[in-house]
Amino acid sequence: MITYDDITDLRFTRPDAVAEALTTRLPGSMPAAGEKLLVIAADHPGRGALGAGGDDLAMASRRSLVERCVTALGRPGVGGFLGTPDLVEELALLGALEGKLVFGSMNRSGLPGTVFEADDRVTAWTPRGIRDAGLDGGKLLLRIDPNDASTAGMLEQAARAVDELASLQRTVILEPFISRRVDGRLVNDLSPDEVIRSISVASALGNTSARTWLKLPCVAEMERVLEATTLPALLLGGPVPERMDDSVRLWAESLRLPGVKGLVIGRALLFPRDGDVAGAVDRLVEVL
Repeated sequence: MITYDDITDLRFTRPDAVAEALTTRLPGSMPAAGEKLLVIAADHPGRGALGAGGDDLAMASRRSLVERCVTALGRPGVGGFLGTPDLVEELALLGALEGKLVFGSMNRSGLPGTVFEADDRVTAWTPRGIRDAGLDGGKLLLRIDPNDASTAGMLEQAARAVDELASLQRTVILEPFISRRVDGRLVNDLSPDEVIRSISVASALGNTSARTWLKLPCVAEMERVLEATTLPALLLGGPVPERMDDSVRLWAESLRLPGVKGLVIGRALLFPRDGDVAGAVDRLVEVL
């Protein structure tokens, strides 16, 4: 039985054990008809974004983050995980990804607070890396900044990733936003009209949309927003809420819409205000 304390020694003495843990794990399965998918997300550290719930370094302790992920993934009703290669590998070594769908977070170059934040190049999982590791798909963040010329190149790279993942029979999850600089910070516009605009751009990327899903914020007028697409949508969690029950109610309302197939939640479940990761996951699973 591998423990967290064994991981560094394994990386040092038996690096092949990492790939073996991924390729030999029990694969996940899609939800049955009418069921919703709950995916735990933990790809923020790959961008240097370590904050959660008012603590700017909440995810600085790797042991704490891994243990929280293990706890969340071990709860009944959790169907998948989304993360960068390092964290996916650690969880695979610990056996936490057995029977789960796993999606690789691909473009992590848009570091918060930098002049190149909108230039989200693929710096983590590649399509072929996702296939070789036995993952089920990849996720791309698409921040479309009308005032940043690098956006065009980023969209072109995303389109190529959509094509390659589709050719490898893997799902691609696109997370689109219309984003603008406000006082030097890149801010996502969450108005319904701009979310609709971002959906339209994301849906047209690549040669086919047959394997494309959308990861969308839970915003006002979600019924109207989802009229913009026939692509399956997973709702994202966003920052840690002050009141978890309020967020659960919002997610529950949107989950009734036929286009919403599940949730991708990270900080809200991994760093709840009361510290009870298992309890936060269980409350959400009740809604699902």
